[in-house]
Amino acid sequence: MELKNKTINFLGDSITEGVGVSDIKNSRYDNRLKEMLELKKVNNYGMGGTRIAHQSVPSEEPRYDLCFCGRAYDMDNDADIIIVYGGVNDYLHGDAYFGKLTDKTPATFCGAVDFLMRLLKSKYQGAKIVFMTPAHMNYNNLSDSRASEGAIKKSDAKPLYEYVSVIVAKGEEYGIPVLNLYDKLGIDPNDEKQKSEYTVDGLHFNDKGHGILASCLAEFLKSL
Repeated sequence: MELKNKTINFLGDSITEGVGVSDIKNSRYDNRLKEMLELKKVNNYGMGGTRIAHQSVPSEEPRYDLCFCGRAYDMDNDADIIIVYGGVNDYLHGDAYFGKLTDKTPATFCGAVDFLMRLLKSKYQGAKIVFMTPAHMNYNNLSDSRASEGAIKKSDAKPLYEYVSVIVAKGEEYGIPVLNLYDKLGIDPNDEKQKSEYTVDGLHFNDKGHGILASCLAEFLKSL
């Protein structure tokens, strides 16, 4: 795919917002990508703590409840590429049910991914839509290999890879390319050495981690 002089919207959570980065302008992955690929513009819609699915019980921090499905309406309408990077907060602390792949509304995680993909395909008919899955994490003593046990999590909560699998499956259904960072990023904070080298806390990437993320995404985009 030709990328020079393109405009990209990035819809995401705290990683896209730049939590953990020492120099947003030069080190955050979207800004790195702008320089690497000679993009015209990057629009960053990263908001820490936010989830793809709706939250049924208000969070202590109201901004966390500004879900991807709602915020997608407010992005620049003229972007050439839309990149969505989320799902880890749905896994960590979202109170929506995991749901089933046949769900169509943002009340469950499966339904929210379905809804968001359909919404973006409708809103950006001339643009390329791309999703990125969550990567491996080990945060606050929670390894991604098991379901989150947060107080508000529902009974059908799953390990992180199940959330990843929904994004991959829905991408295949709607013809949306999905970069599976869980399998392909090459960073696993469950390894203590990698955790300290590439992240600030096992979830949020440091400058070095953002560099790897930017390179991985750049190669994926160029292959489309």
